[in-house]
Amino acid sequence: MTGPEQRPDAEPQPDAESGPEQPGGVRRSGLRNPDKAVRGLGAGTLSLEALVLLLAIQPIRVVGGDLSGAAIAAIVALAVACVVLAGMMRRDWAWHAGTVVQGLLLLSGLLHWSLLVLGVIFALVWAYAWHVRRVILG
Repeated sequence: MTGPEQRPDAEPQPDAESGPEQPGGVRRSGLRNPDKAVRGLGAGTLSLEALVLLLAIQPIRVVGGDLSGAAIAAIVALAVACVVLAGMMRRDWAWHAGTVVQGLLLLSGLLHWSLLVLGVIFALVWAYAWHVRRVILG
């Protein structure tokens, strides 16, 4: 044989890279580093939300009619919050803060109806990210 031989009665040695394991030696997911993957999902979701919010300002002004200065300020503030939280996804509280951002975006729908639409869309995306986090991390 070309590889290291193991006796049939020997227990398999766990790899240092195998990631978190459940009782019985079975990994929770097929990912090498599930924590990092989930952080990337949250950061990517918030980054995409920030980009969409900033790029939506002009089309909303052209198509949607009157977009007040308060609505534009709310959009910019929410986009900045998304970018800051995307960089802080290592902390557990950042997930909860991301949920607050989704609620604030829904609330900004009082300033303009299109922000409510964006809020519903991103609240659903964020809920799915929470679901994936729960499935992967347990």
